[in-house]
Amino acid sequence: MSLDVARVFIGFDSKETVAYHVLVQSILEKSSIPVVFSPIVLGNLGGIFTRERNALQTTEFSFSRFLVPALSNFEGWSLFMDCDMLMRADIAELWALRDERYAAMCVKHDYVPKVETKFLGQTQTKYEKKNWSSVILFNNARCTTLTPDYVNTATGLQLHQFKWLENDDQIGALPPAWNWLVNEYDYDAEARNVHFTDGGPYFTEYAKDDYADEWFAARERTLHVTQRS
Repeated sequence: MSLDVARVFIGFDSKETVAYHVLVQSILEKSSIPVVFSPIVLGNLGGIFTRERNALQTTEFSFSRFLVPALSNFEGWSLFMDCDMLMRADIAELWALRDERYAAMCVKHDYVPKVETKFLGQTQTKYEKKNWSSVILFNNARCTTLTPDYVNTATGLQLHQFKWLENDDQIGALPPAWNWLVNEYDYDAEARNVHFTDGGPYFTEYAKDDYADEWFAARERTLHVTQRS
């Protein structure tokens, strides 16, 4: 019997280090299956990711996320997540949604951002399929177009609008609860994974966002050190 292990890649940004660790903690606390974490850190991708930073990209992993299939040797399934998230449910439920009919799966958001700027005053870009790529289940063997060369040279829209697939029929839909956009969508107690798209409670101006109290509680558990007697 093969062991079901969730392979999770998380975008890492040096301005959001704490956010990365809180997301990992929130996943570990609730997971009923083994999880292997791989932070996508630019400094670890020398010779693999070589594209210049684009003035419009918000995070350090805006484009490097699309290396996930290559980093997985184009084998099996992998999950990518932005770091500015909080898992509120068992990741095994999300992992179980993998469907071999599709090359990739995501929440197919259909919205226009309410704000013009994101965290740290960065421009809020608006485009078709906005935030589809912030949570992706990759069926790696069917994503062979995403070679390092392609990821380094394709345009931002080619990558984020899934132009690396033959057509949109290859994109499966995940329930919105797995990428619930804080401040874009109304509070929902049933949201499984919440996404602080415009900053997050780790930046002071967003400390009263929906789900912020849960994020701070998870941060405290992440920082907790048991004293030895």
